[in-house]
Amino acid sequence: MPSFDFTSDADMVALKNAVDVAARQINNRYDFKGTAAKVELDEKEKLITLFGDSDFQLGQIKDILFPALEKKEKESVKRLDAQAAQKISGNKVKQVLKIKSGIDAELAKKIVKLIKDEKLKAQAFIQGDAVRVQGAKRDELQAVIALITRSIVDFPVKAGNFRD
Repeated sequence: MPSFDFTSDADMVALKNAVDVAARQINNRYDFKGTAAKVELDEKEKLITLFGDSDFQLGQIKDILFPALEKKEKESVKRLDAQAAQKISGNKVKQVLKIKSGIDAELAKKIVKLIKDEKLKAQAFIQGDAVRVQGAKRDELQAVIALITRSIVDFPVKAGNFRD
């Protein structure tokens, strides 16, 4: 019986490269000279931290970072969970962007419900941070992939691990 998995894993190498590109651009910009503007990636905790002198400067850093992320990994900005900006030491501010990896339970339930509501001849099972879909025919599975990619637009979901 053919099957495949819906997953959503962050490509940490691509994210690291994008953060490095953005950090170089920030260091080279004339209007950021002598300011606290910088961007850091914590791979272990899966956090991107933005530092700046004001909320406006954090916005400018995001304008540099987000296109670099999109260039390295498509839809990677959708997996970022922006926390509120915090004041640190005087007039400096920082903002933490959490990198969400894996499909959480709520999204997995939504995927299973979409497949059941569409009455496709496929079964979906939640397995940890992935959703396995089984069907009798490849065409049904391709219809499921098309349905999910069309319906889930707020979080990057990939279909992979196809088995015949």
